Amino acid sequence: MIQAIIFDMDGLLIDSEPLWQEAEKNIFSTVWVDLDDEQVAYTTGLRVDEVVGYWFHREPWEESIKTKIQLAEEIVEEVKRLIREKGQAKIWVSQIISFLSQKQLPIAIASSSEYSIIYAVTKKLWIEDHFDLIYSAEEEKYGKPHPWVYISTCEKLWVLPENTITFEDSFNGVLSAKSAKIKCIAVPEEVNTRNPKFVIADMILHSLEEFWEEQWNVLDS
Repeated sequence: MIQAIIFDMDGLLIDSEPLWQEAEKNIFSTVWVDLDDEQVAYTTGLRVDEVVGYWFHREPWEESIKTKIQLAEEIVEEVKRLIREKGQAKIWVSQIISFLSQKQLPIAIASSSEYSIIYAVTKKLWIEDHFDLIYSAEEEKYGKPHPWVYISTCEKLWVLPENTITFEDSFNGVLSAKSAKIKCIAVPEEVNTRNPKFVIADMILHSLEEFWEEQWNVLDS
């Protein structure tokens, strides 16, 4: 029986992946690391410090110019600026939150993003009052695809992972949820709906508007 509902955020509740990609391109270029669309997409779902660490390992720059911590902080600030200016909710966000709220179960966000970005998004979308818990992987030693962000969220909700469902858009997020033994609904970008890696999810949807009572009953059985 489902006892709690968890949402990822970036790319699921808000169309933020293009904003992250724009921010990463802008800020990485200041240390002469020029990334294309495919490269920035590769690290989708990772924490910002892990993204910075990944590219520093691949294309190291002189930290006397800008440290990894400085670069991560600049990316976060750029993302927040872009969210305020351009952020838009994904299709069916308000409807899915309204539908699931009727289940009278705890609803949470478990995100790889820092708290400041999560709060920027929930404020922008006017959904900050709909969640019983907001939890960021910045409190964990490792972000997604490591499962601890989900395990910790379940612990804080006082529910077992196997009695929880989550919605994810990235493979790293799906892997994180499934590693935590959570039932996962994958809602990938259109380009990834046929990606065979997503078969590990319990359900694959083209958009949140495909999730309704029938899909709930399948997972709640």
